[in-house]
Amino acid sequence: MSEPLEIHEWDLTTTNLGRVASRHYEVAVLPLGATEAHNRHLPQGQDLLHTVWVARECCHRAWSLCEGVICLPPIPFGVDCNQLAFPLAIHVSQATLDALVREVIVSLRHHGIRKIVLLNGHGGNAFRPLIRQIQCDVDVFVFLCDWWTVGRDRYDDIFDRPDDHAGQMETSIALALYPDLVELDRAGDGKTRPFRFEALEKGWVSTSRDFARLNDHAAAGDPAGASAERGRRYLDLVCERISAFLVELVQAPVDEPFPHISQ
Repeated sequence: MSEPLEIHEWDLTTTNLGRVASRHYEVAVLPLGATEAHNRHLPQGQDLLHTVWVARECCHRAWSLCEGVICLPPIPFGVDCNQLAFPLAIHVSQATLDALVREVIVSLRHHGIRKIVLLNGHGGNAFRPLIRQIQCDVDVFVFLCDWWTVGRDRYDDIFDRPDDHAGQMETSIALALYPDLVELDRAGDGKTRPFRFEALEKGWVSTSRDFARLNDHAAAGDPAGASAERGRRYLDLVCERISAFLVELVQAPVDEPFPHISQ
């Protein structure tokens, strides 16, 4: 049998009308993931699983200090057209994803919530144009957090290999959160074919990558050296920073220069 659920007033999935009606929420957090291959050793739901955990942990931490944040149910699918060569990658277009997120934001504004955080866990999702437009169309403030980048300045203090997709960092996070889903003996080495053009290798020209052309296991990063301890260190750093931001956001008044400093 599964473990019993608990009521959390910061979690829209488990709270209820009797509780919601007596609360005023300042900030809503929307977790956004994807369903795709992550090498051969990580679960297809990697981006969804870790993003939901981070969203819930950050809302839990913030709630203990401000009681003004609500965690929404996640959107499990993302932009994965460049992973469709791998079995059961689920792709929705950015336009479809934007339309869904927009409707969620409009609903939140209807209920008096004007501060929304998109907690994104998938690199293929691109919400900046949507945010720019919706803030012109609707009286809301939308903030984008690609959560895996939040500790980038401390990355080399924790990890000793770069990770672009399903490498040491993501594997460490999986080992910390759901080790029973990690099958390290199946992992590929994450080596990718380099670009033939120097401009792409140097990074001053970019393009979208078809993951099937990188290698046969949908990875861009070596998982060697991954550990639960490394994952826990990075997660704690990330959650400390994001939860602190949520508290600040809850407590900040929406005045004329918001989100900028008053002169």
